[in-house]
Amino acid sequence: MIYLDNAATTRLSDKAGKELLNWACFNYYNPSASYQQAFEVRQALNGARERLKKLFGVKVGDIIFTSGATESNNLAIRGSVREGQWNYIFSAGEHASVLNVAKSLENEGKDVRFIPLKKAGDVDLDALTKLVDSKTRFVSCMFVNSVTGAINDIAKLSKIVRERAPRAIIHVDGVQAFCKIPFRLDELDIDLFSISAHKFHGPKGVGALYVKNKDTLKNMVFGGGQEFDKRSGTENVPGIMAMLVSAEEIDVQSNYEKVKKLNEILVKQLNQKGIDFVGTCEKSPYILTFTCEGVNGETLVRMLEKDVIIGRGSACSSKKAGNHVLESMGYPLDKIKGVLRVSLNAQQNENEIKKAGKLIREAYLELSEKMK
Repeated sequence: MIYLDNAATTRLSDKAGKELLNWACFNYYNPSASYQQAFEVRQALNGARERLKKLFGVKVGDIIFTSGATESNNLAIRGSVREGQWNYIFSAGEHASVLNVAKSLENEGKDVRFIPLKKAGDVDLDALTKLVDSKTRFVSCMFVNSVTGAINDIAKLSKIVRERAPRAIIHVDGVQAFCKIPFRLDELDIDLFSISAHKFHGPKGVGALYVKNKDTLKNMVFGGGQEFDKRSGTENVPGIMAMLVSAEEIDVQSNYEKVKKLNEILVKQLNQKGIDFVGTCEKSPYILTFTCEGVNGETLVRMLEKDVIIGRGSACSSKKAGNHVLESMGYPLDKIKGVLRVSLNAQQNENEIKKAGKLIREAYLELSEKMK
């Protein structure tokens, strides 16, 4: 079986698994306790924050460890909300953990604005210039779109926001970017950045939120004061340390080049009348999304699952009809019905990808023939 749904989750790396076991079974002490063993765990935890900042490419700011990207995104948004006549801006292509919080703010009477997507798949920065003003409190835009792989120009977005709303807080969902595409946070000029460990071969149930200035965030989880009193609760030390190990063993640039070649091979294998690739902007090679004319994408997924596992978009929204990202790009519902998403990892090889592409193409031809 060939697994091609890595944007949904990845296999835990062997090294991360060993690290997880070590901190769960041997160095299992509560970092908030007062004895020496606990102090040593606390030191390791604080060291992990600096290690992660180094991976982000930033020297200033703090790291708040969370249960994953959904919590990080919620903390970033809800922790930034303030009383008054502020407005809050989100891209129309955000993950459900951002989009649904935006909708909840809208239901509470907040001034919520959405940046449309261009037909190419990236956010419309010209539209952003008309949305942002001196009363903009918060702007959120994902780095790499989880449905299409579109890479948004975060540095340019930040420049637009800083010029028009100097007090605004800029948040980036970096889940599909971290450990996959080369970047440095200190070159992006943002305030908040979310990641999730299981997207880069770390364990599920752990993530982080980079915070340039923790004083801009409200306390969202009350308790013993852990994580700078912003997210109380005993830290998931095994998960955090395994997350760091999984990130540190990744050679981002080398993996990027390898996956780019795998993506190109897959595109050639899927070069078939009736299969159309989604988006024309700069995209992450880790994600390849396409529509299959005249067939149901879900049926294709089921046909293939014994040999090839693929997805249909964000796993968190897979049970919902339609696709808000593709709808924002202007795709009609009949096209969206046949959408499929293939997502790669750097441990895969060319033969696997050639075989998978052939199987996907053949399944599409078989199903489309039956639908005639």
